[in-house]
Amino acid sequence: MDKQSEVVVFGTWASPYCTRVTLALKLKGIPYQYVEEDLTNKSELLIQYNPVHKKVPVLVHEGKPIAESLVILEYIDEFWNNCPKLLPEDPYERAKVRFWANFYDQKIAPATLSLIKCKGKERERAIADCEELMKVFEEGLERDYQGKSPFFEGENISYLGIVVGSGSCNYQAFNEAVAVTFDAEKHAAFVSWVEDLKAHPLMKEMLPPHDKLVAKIRHKFSLSPEPQA
Repeated sequence: MDKQSEVVVFGTWASPYCTRVTLALKLKGIPYQYVEEDLTNKSELLIQYNPVHKKVPVLVHEGKPIAESLVILEYIDEFWNNCPKLLPEDPYERAKVRFWANFYDQKIAPATLSLIKCKGKERERAIADCEELMKVFEEGLERDYQGKSPFFEGENISYLGIVVGSGSCNYQAFNEAVAVTFDAEKHAAFVSWVEDLKAHPLMKEMLPPHDKLVAKIRHKFSLSPEPQA
């Protein structure tokens, strides 16, 4: 592997954060080599390229490593500044997109993962917390974008579409693995946005297979399938 001339992605197939990176590269038409990591036995290269967190994804471009998915997305958009652009040109519009991407990563994603460890009344409270965060997200996007989807730029998936879609488009696999159900009617806007993202050909291509992801989540968190009625 000629590290000075290639784009290399270190990732794991089930990680939505890694899917973000490969989605962005595919969207931009950038050829890359993909290296699947076993996070129970991390490679020396991964530790060399990301000595601080020792996590995926890592993008290596011309021998230089970039870590953290949101940082990588911005690097891709800035270095390969051809269309389609991931972020808007206007600084204020970029700031809004970054704000909601951070809200999703720092609030919604952790709250959703917390459901895995909860049961009974604790899970009910956790679901209520998630639903409140989703309501804030929905209302904020509807206020900031007033009917225009922030998840697409024309026919292409946008930066926020990549951030949200890489995880939320797997919601059915998550629900099946964790045995939790959200009230879709309460969050009709969010569900509609996610379904639009799932229907995009590139998202369909890059998302992990449903059954394989269900099995992966159950194995990772030692979850048992729900008994059939």
